[in-house]
Amino acid sequence: MTDRRMLLVHAHPDDECINNGATMARYVDEGVGVTLVTCTAGEMGEVLVPELSHLAYEEQGGLGEHRRGELDEAMKVLGVTDHRFLGGFGRFHDSGMAWHEEGHAVAADTLPDNAFWNADLTEAADELVKVIREVRPQVLVTYDQFGGYGHPDHIQAHRVAMYGAQLAAVPSYKLDLGEPHDIAKVYWTAMSESRMRESLRQLRESGDTETFAGMDPDGKLPPFVTPDELISARVDGAATVQRKMDALAQHRTQVQQDGGFFAGAESGHSWWSDEYYRIAKGTPGAPGPDGFEEDLFAGL
Repeated sequence: MTDRRMLLVHAHPDDECINNGATMARYVDEGVGVTLVTCTAGEMGEVLVPELSHLAYEEQGGLGEHRRGELDEAMKVLGVTDHRFLGGFGRFHDSGMAWHEEGHAVAADTLPDNAFWNADLTEAADELVKVIREVRPQVLVTYDQFGGYGHPDHIQAHRVAMYGAQLAAVPSYKLDLGEPHDIAKVYWTAMSESRMRESLRQLRESGDTETFAGMDPDGKLPPFVTPDELISARVDGAATVQRKMDALAQHRTQVQQDGGFFAGAESGHSWWSDEYYRIAKGTPGAPGPDGFEEDLFAGL
């Protein structure tokens, strides 16, 4: 077991590359133990490859098993050797989603059997407690309380990660799940407002009105964008961004390979090499020149 260990909790295959691909590759290169826990197989995701449309949940099905293979290939690219499904593959099912009139995701009216959104929180958290007590990470990365954009599985992943981390540290809690462990630092993923506005401005000036259609670089931005003053850390992934993109490309059913900015159904502009984080627990390390922590393990 390495001296430094990081645990990431995500909802579906591809979320890890979109949000943290450059970060994961950087820390693998530095010899950090990186563990990924994916909560569902993404069985109800959109299929963007016409010849694979039969895998869709509403068609023949089988998308979850296919995405399991995509995740395996993506992790090979990033160099992550420890990746698991929460409670084992198939334990919790993708919940699907609908779009609210205000432009964010919400739970669908009808949920599939064993939907992650309906999972008992303690039962799901206990599955993560086992992993935390085995891996014993110093850093945990997950979503904020809104799951970035409101997807029910993202929100549930946040709840499971936060509650699981709390339970794992309790000295008297279910010792059959392992020796208690307190995670020193917890981070939530974030997208920088200043970076988003800069990117939107460049897109609009180039004549691109399709990418992030309806978003004004000087107007109100959606909830997945975080004001810079709330951001604690920035991981510079300039040296690993190509591996991030190569890993994202392995999620073939979810990514438009010929898209102008290589953006999938959910990824937007998170192909940026810089990945941003809000600290939710722990003491930030000394900031770099731009005011952000440059290392998620800083101060430990």
